[in-house]
Amino acid sequence: MKVQTFLFGGVEVNPELIITFPDGLVAFENNKRFMLIHEADKGAPVSFTLQSVDDPSVAFQIIDPAALGFAYELELNDEESRKLGSSQPEDLVVMQVLFKRDEAGKQGIGANYCAPLVINTKARVGIQKVIERPRPNIIISNLSSAV
Repeated sequence: MKVQTFLFGGVEVNPELIITFPDGLVAFENNKRFMLIHEADKGAPVSFTLQSVDDPSVAFQIIDPAALGFAYELELNDEESRKLGSSQPEDLVVMQVLFKRDEAGKQGIGANYCAPLVINTKARVGIQKVIERPRPNIIISNLSSAV
């Protein structure tokens, strides 16, 4: 199936590789089907584009939190586990959504630490886990490396 994207133009995607977010993403609840895109000729990807299949203008850069020196200890409730189809750690990956930051005229990239994506890679289904009260034992390391 061919999907039109904002960044990459028309992209051929295997329908079996589409990731479904039953509740959509925060502020994008109507977008439920996404695909991952990365530039194959650039080697192993550090970040991916999470492209909506439902709306070509909706795309997010996502990254493994470990690439930023960040680790999560997430507890999934029964409803989240049901939506994901599994709570087995080996089936799940956690990703962070990156965003463009413009502070005092300086542009940069930030990561949304309080709303990571949790994706079941086997079932190809995901949720956005909104963390309302981050626990104080979050450890961030390797802060001096560039993103």
